[in-house]
Amino acid sequence: MKVHTQIPLRNYTTMKIGGPARFMTNVHTKEELVEAINNAQSQNIPFHILGSGSNTIVHDEGYDGLIIRNCIEGSTVLSDSASSTTLEINAGENWDSVVKRTVEMNLRGIEALSAIPGTAGAAPVQNIGAYGQEIADTLVSLTAYDSLDKKWVTLENADCEFSYRSSIFREGEAGRYAINSITLELYKSRPEPPFYAAVQEYFDTNHITQVSVADIRTAVMAIRADKLPNPAEKPNSGSFFKNAIVEEWHFNDLIRDYPSMPHYDMGNKTYKIPTGWLIEQCGLKGSLISGMRVHDKNALVLINESANGYGDLALAREEIKGAVRDTFRIQIEQEPLEI
Repeated sequence: MKVHTQIPLRNYTTMKIGGPARFMTNVHTKEELVEAINNAQSQNIPFHILGSGSNTIVHDEGYDGLIIRNCIEGSTVLSDSASSTTLEINAGENWDSVVKRTVEMNLRGIEALSAIPGTAGAAPVQNIGAYGQEIADTLVSLTAYDSLDKKWVTLENADCEFSYRSSIFREGEAGRYAINSITLELYKSRPEPPFYAAVQEYFDTNHITQVSVADIRTAVMAIRADKLPNPAEKPNSGSFFKNAIVEEWHFNDLIRDYPSMPHYDMGNKTYKIPTGWLIEQCGLKGSLISGMRVHDKNALVLINESANGYGDLALAREEIKGAVRDTFRIQIEQEPLEI
């Protein structure tokens, strides 16, 4: 296991912003993962697990610690029945490659999560979700190294405390667990309507009535390709802001003033409002702010066109948040993690 020094993290994150890591290493086995963490702790050096960097923003000063790039690949079929298949997937696997394989196996459960950049190990951290599915729907458990108690643990779905784009891995226990593998239970039955509105529109346009998991993957990939810029061509972190969740009283006030406002009933007297719509109503869609372009097809996305560093990104972020707050009395939240 080699340890490198002063590695520019902008080269390892899709936003292409950030200073150097003091130390960086790649781990390919669970033993190397434990060794890297133990070495950092023995020298009182902070560490951070990094996948593909698609959901990570780095500050200009970089990271004064050890970046551990999880490259542990592989997957195993744990069980197979007439109705479902349970898979264990190692954390370093490319997420979209995982989805592609499960669709080829004609398994249902994560097909709508196609084309989301990142690794399998990162999926539970923010409870990735799209087009009516989220990882919490199919995750049975995961294995992780507990850096506090210094032992391997298995966390069940309930232990992860999943919520909208969140979990214990980015909230109460952030930095404690190094995820090694995830276990998913996927199903053999055909997808059934109702489908997410944009997906159903794709089916209607293309005259698809007998829907397969492959059809959903194709639809989602087409929709995402149209709405989300390729980070290899235009540096971005995908959806930069979470969709807004508001309480019923707030929603009632807003819908009275904006009768055509898109919204989704989340239950428990809460409603989700698309933050892209909120930003667009503020007149910011397509605008260039401190070198960051608000994507003209999806205002949730910020593209790094000419930002000089994290400071420019922060200025753009705060201007957008301020406009939404002043117009709608909603405090929108950033989705990517920061180090």
